[in-house]
Amino acid sequence: MKAATQKNIKTLGITIFILIVLNVLGSLFFHRFDLTKDKRYTLSVTSLQIVKQIKNPLSIKIYMQGDLPADFRRLQQETRQLLEEFQAYNSNIVFEFVNPLENKDESMDVVKSLYQKGLTPINITVDDKGKQSQAMVFPWAIAVYNNKEVNIPLLKNIMGASTTQKVIGSVQHLEYSIADAINKITKDKQKKVAIIKGNGEMKEVHIAKMLMQIRESYYIGPFTLDSVAKNPTGSLEALKKYDLAIIAKPTETFSDEEKQVLDQFIMNGGKTLWLIDQVAADMDSLYNQAGATLAYPRDLNLNDMFFKYGFRINPDLVKDEQGSPIKLATGEQGSATQYQDFIWKYAPLVTPEAKHPIVKNLGGIKFDFASPIDTLKNGIKKTVLLKSSPYSKKIGTPTEINLNIVTEKSTPQDYINKGNLPLSVLLEGSFHSVFENRVLPFKENSFLSKGKPTKMIVIADGDLAKNQLDKNMMPVELGYDQRSGNLYDNKDFVMNCINYLLDDTGLINIRSKDLNLPLLDKEKVYENYSLTQFITIGLPILILLIFGLAFTYIRKRKYSK
Repeated sequence: MKAATQKNIKTLGITIFILIVLNVLGSLFFHRFDLTKDKRYTLSVTSLQIVKQIKNPLSIKIYMQGDLPADFRRLQQETRQLLEEFQAYNSNIVFEFVNPLENKDESMDVVKSLYQKGLTPINITVDDKGKQSQAMVFPWAIAVYNNKEVNIPLLKNIMGASTTQKVIGSVQHLEYSIADAINKITKDKQKKVAIIKGNGEMKEVHIAKMLMQIRESYYIGPFTLDSVAKNPTGSLEALKKYDLAIIAKPTETFSDEEKQVLDQFIMNGGKTLWLIDQVAADMDSLYNQAGATLAYPRDLNLNDMFFKYGFRINPDLVKDEQGSPIKLATGEQGSATQYQDFIWKYAPLVTPEAKHPIVKNLGGIKFDFASPIDTLKNGIKKTVLLKSSPYSKKIGTPTEINLNIVTEKSTPQDYINKGNLPLSVLLEGSFHSVFENRVLPFKENSFLSKGKPTKMIVIADGDLAKNQLDKNMMPVELGYDQRSGNLYDNKDFVMNCINYLLDDTGLINIRSKDLNLPLLDKEKVYENYSLTQFITIGLPILILLIFGLAFTYIRKRKYSK
C-alpha cells in the first residue's frame, strides 16, 4: 500500500510539473489553431496589422440577438467566432450582442434611432416546414473608438439572391467588413484625393455617396482647373500634393493647358480614376412625350491623351441583351397607371468574370449608356476589369435612342463575334507624356516626357458613380436604382478601384477571400424530419447511455470478485 501511495504521489508530481511547463510555454508562445478546411477563422496579415493599431478600448455592439431565423443564426454564429478571433489578438476589443426588439414597449423608438444612424432593418419571410412568417432583422453592428463611431454592415445585399445565398455571401465578406470598419476609426488619414472640377463634371449632390465613402478613409477636396488659365504652374504644383485625381463625367472640352496639368500629375506618379461619357445620352432626357432622345459623340479633347496612355474610348454605345430592368407605363386600368418590367439594353448589367482583387466576389454592376474601350500596345500592363456580355454589340452615334426598343426581338446570331466589349480597364506602368516631342502649352522647367510608375483606371461610363436623388432631392445609396428597386454593387466597385489605386490592396485581398460553406438540403431535412431529429439529438444520447451501461457493467464484474 505504501509503494502504491508513493507511485501515485510521483505520478501526481510529474503531472503537475508537466502542466506548469505547458502553462509557461503557453504564456511565452501564442498560437491559435484553425482546423477548418478553408482556414475560415485564420485572420489575414492585413487584419492582424489593423488589430495592432488598436491602442484604446474599442467596443462593438452587434444587433443580432434573440429569436432569429436559421440563416441569421448562422450569420450570428460566424460573426461571434470571427470577433472572438479578433479579440484573441487584442484584448482592447470588446463586443456584445443585443436584441433591439427585446422590449416591445420601446422597440419602435429603438428602430427609429437605429434607422436614423443608417442601420436599416430587413423584413424576411421565414419558411419553417411549409409554414411562413415575417421577421424583422437588423444585420448591423456599430464600432466605437475614441468617440468615433462607424457602422458595420453584416449582410451583403445580393440582387436576386435568396436569404441563404445572401448569408453565404455575407460570411465571405465578414472579415473585410469588420477589418475595414476598425481600420476607418483607428487609422489616421494619410492619402489625399482630388475631385477635379471646372469642365462640367457631376455636381457634388450626384456623387455625394461616393464622396462620403472616400471621406471615411482619405482626405478629400475639390480641385478646380479654372485656375490653370491664370497660373498653370501653380495649379500643377498644387495638384501634385494629392495622391489620386478623380475625373467624374466631364461634359466640357479640356484646354491643352489643363491637359498638361493632368498629364504631368500622372507623369509624377499621381493616380487617376477616369469616369468618362464619350457619348452624350441620359435617361432623364428619354422621359418625354416622344420617349426618344438623340445620342451623339462628346468631344472632350482627351482622345490624344488617352491614345498615348494606351487606350481609346470609342464614341459608340453598348447595347446588351443582359441589361438592367426598367419599369415603363403600358396603359391605364381605371384611374391607375399600369407599369411593366422590361430589360433596358442600353444599361448593361455586368457580373465580373475577372479574378482581379478589384472585382473578385462582386455582384452585378449597373452601367448607363456605356461606351466600349479599345486597348493599344504600348508596353503598359492592361487588365480588363469589366466587360459586356457575349450578347452585346456596338451602336454607332449619332443615333436616336427610343424607349420602344424594349419590345424589339433579337436572336443570338445578331451578336456573333460582337460581344465581350471592355467597359473598364486598369492600366499600370510608366506612361509617356502626351506632350512628348511637342510644343508645350505652357513653359514648365520640371517637365517629364516619361513618367514614374503609376496606375490609372478607366470606366467608360460616368453614371456608374452617380447616386440618384429621392423626392426630397436627397442622395440615395450609390448603386440603388429607384426605378426598379434593385441595389447594385457600384459602390463596392468604385471603392475597390480607389483603394487599389491608393495601394490599400490588403483590404481588397480580404474581400476576395474564398470560403466553402456546406449547407443542409432543407427539402431532404423536411422529408426525413423525425429521422434527422433522432440522428442529431437522440443518437448522441443513446450512445452515451450505452457507454454508461457498459462501463457500469464492466466495473461491477471487475470489482465484484
